[in-house]
Amino acid sequence: MCPSHRRAEKKRRRRGAFSQKAPLRTSPQRPPYCPRGANMNRREFVQSVAASVLAAHALPSLAGEAAAKPSATDRIQLGNTKVRPTRLGIGTGTNGGNIQRSLGQEGFAKLVRHAWDRGVRYIDTAGNYNMHALVKKAIEGLPREELVILTKVWLSQGLDVPKTLERFRQELGTDYFDVTLLHCVMKPTWPDDLRKHRDDLSAAKEKGLVRAVGVSTHGMPGLTQIAGCEWVEVALLRMNHSGAHMDGPTGKWAEKVDHEAAVAEIRKVKAAGKGVLGMKLVGNGDFTNAEDRQKAVQFVFGNKLADAVTIGCKSPAEVDEALDNITRALNA
Repeated sequence: MCPSHRRAEKKRRRRGAFSQKAPLRTSPQRPPYCPRGANMNRREFVQSVAASVLAAHALPSLAGEAAAKPSATDRIQLGNTKVRPTRLGIGTGTNGGNIQRSLGQEGFAKLVRHAWDRGVRYIDTAGNYNMHALVKKAIEGLPREELVILTKVWLSQGLDVPKTLERFRQELGTDYFDVTLLHCVMKPTWPDDLRKHRDDLSAAKEKGLVRAVGVSTHGMPGLTQIAGCEWVEVALLRMNHSGAHMDGPTGKWAEKVDHEAAVAEIRKVKAAGKGVLGMKLVGNGDFTNAEDRQKAVQFVFGNKLADAVTIGCKSPAEVDEALDNITRALNA
């Protein structure tokens, strides 16, 4: 230390320059950023924080709502039953099953597996489609409890329902059916005419061979009896936007239909608590224009006519289109 510095230090000691620590020099403290300006009071600050917390908690809820948008592969309750099919089911009876049988075992299995991979868990078939064997191979290895299998008993002369169900179980390789229908009822007297068959299906249900029972119908005379028939749990009904192949005055194929009257009867069936499944949404294949297929699906789901629908497809692309059309209609 040079002499001049030593003299200065002695002078500061004599004056008590080190008896107290000099305060640290700091830059002026800046107030925290306030979006509403420097005049925010304590109450406003607390309210702002509370609003932020509420908004943060709301975000997961909003995300959940977005994720919960309805889709064609949602599992839905079928009327008052415990059966829960997906909204789209794979039909196997286009033109009496000719379209699906023409695919062969490999082609049909590919179609079913594609639908499975896309989330479809419902298959509609019938003994008179001659499709049971193809369905059995196509679903081989899939978890049975995940599938909803619907089959139908054709009302032939001398029908023995218990024997027919046992044959169906062997043909499809299943212990039970989720839904079994009396197929193609047409007369207004069918509830009485088919009492023995109805009782046989009820007995099968008691044994656990069938989970839900009902009918499919062709014609207004048969359709008008469904809503008032307590026995019916599930009804497979023809529906679309134009009336093509829907229920007419006699049930004859492709007859002229009073569309408004047919839709009114379908609404009665739905209002009665029956599970309603729609068919003929592509007009038995007559809707070759994609716009017509979209309109049919929009009409059915926009008017809440059905819980789920059966559409007969012949290619994976048609499955994809049906899924897209249904999901779009549900979110319109």
